[in-house]
Amino acid sequence: MVREPVREVSKVGVVAVVDTPEQAPLPEVAHQWVRSARGGAIAAAAALNRYDVAIVQHEFGIFGGRDGADVLETVRALRVPAIVVLHTVLATPTSRQRVILEELARICAAVVTMTKTAGQRLIDHYTVDPTKIRLIPHGAADNRAGQPEDRHQPISRSPVILTWGLLGAGKGIEWGIDAMAQLADLRPAVQYRVVGQTHPRVLEQHGESYRTRLVERARRRGVGNAVHFDARYLSSAELYRLIRQADVVLLPYDSREQVTSGVLIEAVAAGKPVVSTAFPHAQELLSSGAGLLVERESPTAIATALRRVLTEPGLANRMGEEADRIAPELLWSSVSRKYRALATETLQADRKLATA
Repeated sequence: MVREPVREVSKVGVVAVVDTPEQAPLPEVAHQWVRSARGGAIAAAAALNRYDVAIVQHEFGIFGGRDGADVLETVRALRVPAIVVLHTVLATPTSRQRVILEELARICAAVVTMTKTAGQRLIDHYTVDPTKIRLIPHGAADNRAGQPEDRHQPISRSPVILTWGLLGAGKGIEWGIDAMAQLADLRPAVQYRVVGQTHPRVLEQHGESYRTRLVERARRRGVGNAVHFDARYLSSAELYRLIRQADVVLLPYDSREQVTSGVLIEAVAAGKPVVSTAFPHAQELLSSGAGLLVERESPTAIATALRRVLTEPGLANRMGEEADRIAPELLWSSVSRKYRALATETLQADRKLATA
């Protein structure tokens, strides 16, 4: 959660939600909310109240309590106006998830969704004041700088397909591996890189069993030498280099619900062609031509789309150009201006109400 005083040069503080406190947190971390700590929710609210506006990043798995219900205790204790940013909006929530989201929307002065789909879901499936809803994209680093000389060029080396992000069941990597077996005839030979640590919750409960199964699957499909796993946590600079090297970004996700994908935003903002299953955010962002949508759990559909991008003359270039066209609105510089404007509007409305 972030609270941002609205001034010409804003002072930004972060309340980090953690399992155990870090000994040397980042300089912007003003407070660490330990999920299991007694009184942690109220202490987090006290830290947020030292600022002018609170921005609450909501995801059900972030906060303590059943379905992250502890966030409500914090928001109710705020004395400053709050903006809630919804990372997940389920079309079929449990009754408790519905109560949490609707209560957050009721208490907070504004509700941010990162896609049109998420905003429409709120209106269609929840009791929420539609006048509070604002659309602000997820945001991405500017990985465009320095790349004009090596993007959208004919592929003469081994093409690189890239999937990155926290690893866990539901990411659909198995379908990407099976698709690679159908691309074995391409020359130069295609390489598939799967980069990212196993999700901490998955690691805690199941260890590296999912990654191990994937490695074994690649071996059985005869593409063990073409599928490469990298379990490191990458710095921004390392991720930047990784994305630059990719010819196609593949998102083979199983989800039908996902209304926000940071990886998708990063890929499009970097000007990379994307092949993705048709989850809601991908349908929305790629509809103008920056990517190809494929069926879920279909290696054949994935392989067909990848083959098109890698072999069809001009296709990758056209996709990259469309990604370039829509990228500026997705960059953090643009997103931050939108949040600053919303924070200013929220604070002014709150002060006007206080003096009425």
